[in-house]
Amino acid sequence: MKRLLLIVLSSLALALPVFAAGFFKVGEPAPNFALNSITGAPVSLQSFKGKVVVLGLFHICEPCLIQGSNLQKVHEAMLGKNVAVVGVNSSGNSKEDVTEFLTTFPVKITYPYLLDPKKETDKLYGGGKFIPNVYVIDRQGVIRWQRVGNMDLAGADVIVQEVNKLLSGGGKL
Repeated sequence: MKRLLLIVLSSLALALPVFAAGFFKVGEPAPNFALNSITGAPVSLQSFKGKVVVLGLFHICEPCLIQGSNLQKVHEAMLGKNVAVVGVNSSGNSKEDVTEFLTTFPVKITYPYLLDPKKETDKLYGGGKFIPNVYVIDRQGVIRWQRVGNMDLAGADVIVQEVNKLLSGGGKL
């Protein structure tokens, strides 16, 4: 029985990246969106063209809290570089709920955190079931890296490494 369970779990673990690879748009232009930040400032993805963008799609959940905190570390590591870190509450939560959620983070979030009341980014980027979701977008607006979840594969150090590849020209630009 244990062996059967191990086989099933292994198959699922192998199938998820294949499914996700077809679902997400690595190598394709990042879909543009225009939303308001939690402070009310209008922000569009297009406004960051020319910068490497780290985009996090989040809901109100513990994995999103962890990944949102990871993005704060990325934001701090990239200060002064041609990089923008942006978080989006892609699940349509109210400003009040998102504001309260941000107070529970172990770090103060200083990167733009956007509200998406119509869940547009979930539709554009195929989120929803795959949250938290992090994208690294090159200076021309092409998605170059994407990961789901808050595991080591999407930790702050890994994201910083991917961003640095693009900044140094080692990644596709």
